[in-house]
Amino acid sequence: MKSKFKADLSKEKQLTPLLDSYYQKRLKHYGFERVSHLKKQLQGIDLILKDKQSDKQFIVDEKAQLDYVNESLPTFAFELFYQKNGIQKQGWLFDASKKTQFYALITSIYSDEDGVFTSCNITFVNREKLILRLEEIGLSRKHLEQLIFENRGKHGKINVNQLDAKTEGYLFFSTKNKAEKPVNLILKLDYLELIGVAKRLV
Repeated sequence: MKSKFKADLSKEKQLTPLLDSYYQKRLKHYGFERVSHLKKQLQGIDLILKDKQSDKQFIVDEKAQLDYVNESLPTFAFELFYQKNGIQKQGWLFDASKKTQFYALITSIYSDEDGVFTSCNITFVNREKLILRLEEIGLSRKHLEQLIFENRGKHGKINVNQLDAKTEGYLFFSTKNKAEKPVNLILKLDYLELIGVAKRLV
């Protein structure tokens, strides 16, 4: 697992110049600062956006679909739980220790040659708005925990009453194919924009 973690970090570093070029072109009213301190990154801080007019700051956690290079997926996986040494841990979406205000979801990542990324899509998601919206439709953290408990041991896609599986989202249990056995809430990118919690940057 460590080697995969290192490989992912290496890919993330290779992706950074492309992301920074998009931020510079598209975020005209914002300056940005990359955070390289590991402790801060573990708190969900990859990027600090700074509003040039008001001096307000926004904390961004970059989430990249690096397992799907040269593919275009219409969905994104929001981590609810994972396992470490056989113990269930809180995933990043509801983790109170994370300081994240926005997720930068990086999808449709394309690479022409090894280590060189040429294009991607970036969708900004307001974390607080997303969690509030999920609560409004009946998918609070507590209810999701109950659903996960009821379906423990299962593998694959689990539909939930509050979401249309084809156009909105569903739960996915990776109990057989991933060491950390994550449980993710899979949400359609179009749905996130439609409900007003996300905005496509590029």
